[in-house]
Amino acid sequence: MSKIIVPHIHKIEGEAGFWAEVTETGKVEHLKIETLKGLRQIEGILVGRRAQEVPIIVSRICGICPVVHILNACRALEKALEVEVSRDITLLRKLFLASQIVQSHTLHLFFLSLPDFFNIENDLELMKKFKKETKAALKIRDFSLELTEIIGGRKVHPVTPKIGGFLRLPKADDFKKALKDYSEIIDSAQLLAKTFENLSYPEFYRETSFACLNPEKEYTFLQSSSVIIESKKEAVENFYSKEIEEDLKNPPVKRVKYHGKTYMLGAIARIKNNSQFLNPLAKKLFENFKKKQKISDEEFFGNIYHNLFCQAVEVLHFLEESQKLMEEIIESGIKDEKTEIKIREGEGISAMEAPRGTLFDHLAIDKDGRISSCDIITPTAQFLANIEEDLKVLLPTILKLSEVEKRRKIRALIRIYDPCISCAIH
Repeated sequence: MSKIIVPHIHKIEGEAGFWAEVTETGKVEHLKIETLKGLRQIEGILVGRRAQEVPIIVSRICGICPVVHILNACRALEKALEVEVSRDITLLRKLFLASQIVQSHTLHLFFLSLPDFFNIENDLELMKKFKKETKAALKIRDFSLELTEIIGGRKVHPVTPKIGGFLRLPKADDFKKALKDYSEIIDSAQLLAKTFENLSYPEFYRETSFACLNPEKEYTFLQSSSVIIESKKEAVENFYSKEIEEDLKNPPVKRVKYHGKTYMLGAIARIKNNSQFLNPLAKKLFENFKKKQKISDEEFFGNIYHNLFCQAVEVLHFLEESQKLMEEIIESGIKDEKTEIKIREGEGISAMEAPRGTLFDHLAIDKDGRISSCDIITPTAQFLANIEEDLKVLLPTILKLSEVEKRRKIRALIRIYDPCISCAIH
């Protein structure tokens, strides 16, 4: 029996380690990803707070994906309070969320996972090797963060979103300025995508289930009434309360399963279930990759390393989507409609697509307008068990490698998932 220990998995959001015990024949006896931070108890902090305080507090769950935490909390509260949201606010929220997905994916793609394919540990070495790609990645991130600031008031932990809308609406001229250099942003995204299209991905195969919001007439990411998994459609409320199981016995991370089985979320799951709704450039990129590699859908989605390429496809897709949204906003204008909010007792469940997958918020409000109960299920909490199942497949294939190489392979696979430990231990 040999032990494999990775004390610290760097280049992920948050802190985690890994350990496993494997027999000489390659049988994995024990394996676990350990989070190295304590429970933060954001849900406990929310109980007793006024409903209006929730969005700004949940934004502190994560500095990489605060937007989706804010918007999903707002939507859950709106359902609880029976607040209708205008079309203009929905368009702004879509653009807001798209900007966050683009910046998060670009950070992970280029600076966190790409170095693993070249055994690069130093970011300076990475930037030296990929000069054009570095400029492209930074240009894309700067653009997406600019959009976040235009809508949310600042680039990190936005302050303008509220129940029913925004404290301050952006100006159409801000979006006109953002669109001026849009062709350069698209060119940068295509250059970055080419890098990941040409990567040599490790051979790997394991069947798993893929869950995301159910597509209707578009590549759903802001909101949907149902979830799709294993070709089955479940109402968001049913999936949240009946279909997925939370393991609360092993804090600080909830470990979630679907009928006792692990499942995957995020870019690869959304493309598995939504690829017909990809925007033209993104769809062409995805289809060309499969043709070039001469692989079937089963082979493509059976290899978790392709999650990285799927993120590159989504960067292009959401940039295309952002252009359409900005043009629509500019053409129609933004109306500052005052939303009346009446405090009442109620509860609401909302689901949105965060960069790493579907985020669930359940919030209950008492008659005084204070939070009486709260449950947040983050994407990382849902796919942690799936990472461990993939590692069980990987470990027997790397036993003869040196300790250094084993650790590299383990870290690389974990980073493909783009886990957010801060979200997981919220």
